[in-house]
Amino acid sequence: MTADASFGRLDDDDYPAYTMGRATEMLGTTQSFLRAIGEARLITPLRSKGGHRRYSRYQLRIAARARELVDQGTPIEAACRIIILEDQLEEARRINAEYRRTASPPATGA
Repeated sequence: MTADASFGRLDDDDYPAYTMGRATEMLGTTQSFLRAIGEARLITPLRSKGGHRRYSRYQLRIAARARELVDQGTPIEAACRIIILEDQLEEARRINAEYRRTASPPATGA
């Protein structure tokens, strides 16, 4: 892999660039919190060849949202379910908007 290809991954939201230690530091949370949201299947970190968890920026954003809800008093299982439902709603809205764009009859010039 070339250096240019490696640096290109820095912009990839799905590239698992962060160790658990770095992720907890960035989020201001604990390793047990990250393990718990992993067990709840909110996020599934990739594993390095040595078996260590690696997180992407996208996963860290999800974990930050979970932490926000938990900090407000929401149980972790409920927080995970809320985030999954928010994500499903956003996807449905995106699909609806795309459908409306493609299903609209073309404007006629009269």
